[in-house]
Amino acid sequence: MKVFLTGIDGYIGSVLAPILIENGLEVVGLDTGFYRDGWLYNNGYMQFPAIYNKDIRNITAKDLQGVDAVVHLAELSNDPLGQLNPKITFKINHLASVALARRAKQAGVKRFVYTSSCSVYGLGDDSYRTEESETNPLTAYSKCKVLVENDVGKLADENFSPVFLRNATAYGASPRMRFDLVLNNLSGLAWTTKKIQLISDGSPWRPLVHVRDICQAIVTVLNSPQPKVHNQIFNVGDTNENFTVREIAQTVSDTNPGCELIVGESDGDNRSYRVSFDKIHETFPEFQCKYKVSDGAAELHNVFERLIMTENIFQFRPFTRIKQLKYLLNSKQIDNDLFWVKQADGLSTGN
Repeated sequence: MKVFLTGIDGYIGSVLAPILIENGLEVVGLDTGFYRDGWLYNNGYMQFPAIYNKDIRNITAKDLQGVDAVVHLAELSNDPLGQLNPKITFKINHLASVALARRAKQAGVKRFVYTSSCSVYGLGDDSYRTEESETNPLTAYSKCKVLVENDVGKLADENFSPVFLRNATAYGASPRMRFDLVLNNLSGLAWTTKKIQLISDGSPWRPLVHVRDICQAIVTVLNSPQPKVHNQIFNVGDTNENFTVREIAQTVSDTNPGCELIVGESDGDNRSYRVSFDKIHETFPEFQCKYKVSDGAAELHNVFERLIMTENIFQFRPFTRIKQLKYLLNSKQIDNDLFWVKQADGLSTGN
């Protein structure tokens, strides 16, 4: 199977690509390169010869010829980043993602794996959200996820099978690290400052899943028979891994001896949801989440210790998505539509 992986140089993509290859799949990658300034550690991942340095808005059906499956990761990747310019977020995360699916179908691609998000559930009561629950997206990022699911789902037919993976909030080590994810951020704070100070009271619920478990879910749906995945939505995670933000912070604090935990008051962030992950485990008994939140906190502590990580590394702009985009905008390396600007002095960038 030949897989076209968008966002290959991102937080998930740099972990996923080697896993796909280890599972016998041929990988072609695409990435616009916004975050290539940041490389936390070497995991043996090498630049693939077949990489398109290209914005997904410029992908053509010709680029997808001979591809069996698309795994689509390349979007503006969290709520704060999506709110930076909601109009552009809709153009990239919604319109360009749907256009990519249409071109994939035109090129004869059989399977389209879209990485959605449990953030589509938005605000809920104490009940567990399933794939059948009503969505309640609260941000441009999560609204786009729902729009893509709906629009790409309409393209499904006997020759084109989309599948939608609503991932829980990711955590865990990656060469292209993200410190704007809740467990990763709290772990970085605990290591560098010995203090976790929550802005909120920590009461909102979040489901969490390790980045490598997300990768295994993607491998699972790629290798599964078409009837099992055709136009299906799967929440990706483990029902036992729903926690309040305060519980996550406490786990991280306990993993870092001497770390002080200070809890604040409500900060107006209304996102709170618990999620059931029964469907993916019942549909694919071979898929099991291997990591718990406590494992992720311990993993990051060990990585930071080995790297002798400093506060400067933790705060380095490419490891926080919105910092890096603001830097590229302010330095006029990308324009207001988030396209690369070709520099007159020969400092060339992606297309």
